[in-house]
Amino acid sequence: MWTCKNLWKKLAPLARSSSTLCRQNARGVVLNNERRLPLVPQAHMSSGTPGSGGDNNLYYLLVGATCVGGGFYVSNKCPAHLFQLCTLVSVSLTKIYFSFDISPQVLIITDEPDLPYMRPPLSKELWFSDDPSVVDTLRFKQWNGKERSIYFQPPSFYVSPQDLEKVENGGVAVLTGKKVVHMDVRGNKVTLSDNTEISYDKCLIATGGVPRNLQVIERAGEEVTKRTTLFRKVEDFKALDKVSRDTKSITIIGGGFLGSELACALGRRSADSDLEVIQMFPEKGNMGKVLPEYLSNWTTAKVKSEGVTIITEALVKAVSFKDGKVEIKLKDGRVVKTDHIVAAVGLEPSVELAKSAGLEVDSDFGGFRVNAELQARSNIWVAGDAACFYDIRLGRRRVEHHDHAVVSGRLAGENMTGANKPYWHQSMFWSDLGPDVGYEAIGIVDSSLPTVGVFAKATAKDTPKAATEKSGTGIRSESETEGTASSPVASSTPEPPPVPEQKDNYGKGVIFYLRDKVVVGIILWNVFNRMPVARKIIKDGEEHADLNEVAKLFNIHED
Repeated sequence: MWTCKNLWKKLAPLARSSSTLCRQNARGVVLNNERRLPLVPQAHMSSGTPGSGGDNNLYYLLVGATCVGGGFYVSNKCPAHLFQLCTLVSVSLTKIYFSFDISPQVLIITDEPDLPYMRPPLSKELWFSDDPSVVDTLRFKQWNGKERSIYFQPPSFYVSPQDLEKVENGGVAVLTGKKVVHMDVRGNKVTLSDNTEISYDKCLIATGGVPRNLQVIERAGEEVTKRTTLFRKVEDFKALDKVSRDTKSITIIGGGFLGSELACALGRRSADSDLEVIQMFPEKGNMGKVLPEYLSNWTTAKVKSEGVTIITEALVKAVSFKDGKVEIKLKDGRVVKTDHIVAAVGLEPSVELAKSAGLEVDSDFGGFRVNAELQARSNIWVAGDAACFYDIRLGRRRVEHHDHAVVSGRLAGENMTGANKPYWHQSMFWSDLGPDVGYEAIGIVDSSLPTVGVFAKATAKDTPKAATEKSGTGIRSESETEGTASSPVASSTPEPPPVPEQKDNYGKGVIFYLRDKVVVGIILWNVFNRMPVARKIIKDGEEHADLNEVAKLFNIHED
């Protein structure tokens, strides 16, 4: 165990001019089997130049969804964007401390077998690959044609956990297949599933969530369970890919983002096979909880055109296995027989550590309850899907999207080093129904709110494929989070009222969601690279007499 007392004295003059320097003791990682990871001998406390084994090293531990150590505690489930969250936290700290010639050392612990990867392609681009080995390579072509891997970094980027302490200039290691099962807040330590104990000074929890299941499926027995996919991880993508090639019928339960994306992907695949794809949900149309009814109906027609059989207003009453088929009985008497079920009915935040840690779980939204700085206790922060945070503009919220994990992870990293910044950034999310139709959203987008939609005729450049060709990235939040926009002032150039030429002409447009006459959410429908404008509108929180004028800020009438 060690402290950075001498280091603090050395950097105190610099710290007075920076709010991002660690003011806490930094501990080595002590394991209960007398191993140390990393081992920091007292001899290393002497002054020295960067990378010489002197006092210019800081050690961080990011645990799968639980990062622990002289800086962090991340979480048990860290796939996809939560892995990116961990990576961004470590990168953020690295930038901060490199400016002081300090070498941070980061350990990520996860119960998954994979290195850090991005989750969005698992339900998007990977399904449209023409490479038969995609399930092995996990490489895919983005809509813009560029190829990339789902992994953020190659294995060579990481050092082994055993060698982490030996890296002169700092580094990142990943300890896979481990899960944090207990958190001792008073003792500043966590216990892993193999009874290893790890001590920390500051802790970031980013446990994410687990897919919800329907109780009727859980009660249906083993035969139904082994024919049901709860889609979340790399292994789920691989398993569902195999199912889609080996069975004749797949039924997706759920009409939200994930269910609709998978329906389109599997429907497109069914064009070259005998696969039957069915999607059922309790709403009247796809994305019925998010989109206004007319746009939900349009989206439903789009999904149908991909070869998907849609069953609306479907409430599942019972599920059973009979005569080699999974039988789904609906409350209105309809019966659907299928070979496999994909349950895409939402996410349950992982808060198992709340009990042992004595942390508050929000009764309304779920997740660990934190303040605007993402802080749950004096030395504990929460980010990503598991954080129920206070939005200084829109009130208390919990967000389950990629961009939120990116932004909240970065902010948590800064605040753990003393920045004390509130979460004011409005994170965005996006969904693509194949390469031709996509939308981006920000704020509170709830179909129960009043909406105003302004649409225009789309052109060839108004597609996800064209957008990624322009931005150079398939993960659109990577290009959006750094964007800025000036105050929204509509153009004075007279234009005809942006009314659709016919009722189903929703080529591209902007949908405003209102609460007390103020815009609290915006969807950009086949409109890309305009998210900073939407973010500024919501941040300003002003009433707008004519939203048609505000829509001009998004240049939707340009060819």
